[in-house]
Amino acid sequence: MANHNIYEQASVPIRNFLGYLETTQNKSPSTVEEYFLDLRTFFRFIKVQRGLVPNGMDFEDIPVDDVDMNLIRSVTLTDAYEFFRYARVQRHNQAAARARKVSSLKAFFQYLTVKAPDSLRLPENPVRELDLPHKRKSLPKYLTLEQALDLLNHVDGIHKERDYCILTLLLNCGLRLSELVALNGKDIRSDHTMRVVGKGNKERTIYLNAACLDALDRYLAVRQKEAAVIIDREALFLSGRGRRISPKTVQAMVYANLKKIGLDGQGYSVHKLRHTAATLMYQHGNVDIRVLKEILGHENLATTEIYTHIVDEQLQKAVASNPLAQVKPRKEKEPE
Repeated sequence: MANHNIYEQASVPIRNFLGYLETTQNKSPSTVEEYFLDLRTFFRFIKVQRGLVPNGMDFEDIPVDDVDMNLIRSVTLTDAYEFFRYARVQRHNQAAARARKVSSLKAFFQYLTVKAPDSLRLPENPVRELDLPHKRKSLPKYLTLEQALDLLNHVDGIHKERDYCILTLLLNCGLRLSELVALNGKDIRSDHTMRVVGKGNKERTIYLNAACLDALDRYLAVRQKEAAVIIDREALFLSGRGRRISPKTVQAMVYANLKKIGLDGQGYSVHKLRHTAATLMYQHGNVDIRVLKEILGHENLATTEIYTHIVDEQLQKAVASNPLAQVKPRKEKEPE
């Protein structure tokens, strides 16, 4: 369930919306919290614009538990565009961050217009025509095959087997960080498959290859020894204190190993290992794009098709790097 604290900070209309996201839309707790944070920032801005904030109050201290329907009904499309100008100029939000805020705002007012109880219902949606900011499309960053192998070959330390196993699953199965830390021992099945719970609590099955099975066997053989006392017995990956490993611990481990091979500070992250898995499968495994979609747990095929563009770009660069790429026919001599 989403953090109780965000419900306590929210007014009734916002709280109802968050509950709708969590129960009816089946959004994850972290996603629900992101919606709340976006709405909190927006209504803090609106309260400042309306002069509803005491002089000298810090923006981050402005409460939103008193945002009632009168204030919500006063919101106009102009207010929304002024907010996104503020987000860009004052908060230095890039296009991607502003696009997320647009989505949050539109979802909130769509709920109040269509789905909310009669007491909270709006007659019309004031931000229906709100446009998403233009985002520059960029190809996902990923490790080459050689870099991925180098990363695996440099794993060491007291949790060597655990860390190697984590990296192997990330690089072979394309797991999200949230999916990896949520894995339980029973999710590794005797038929060499792995049960993964993805976004929206949707389950998928991933077939484990020889490298994954070997890494799991090696880790499970020392799992008991790595933790003095195992507290979270169901969890597959444990911290040194015997609890389910946290996302922050995995991130720190990945960054530490990237640093060993000289790839720190270059934009690589745990999520980039997911991109690496997808790219390597598509480039070297001749995996059908629809199969890759199922492995990655994407909702839409369009999301997966980004990996075909990676190959297209590489083909374009390969042709452009041909030493004959700039050769042109010699001009014929003018007749004397």
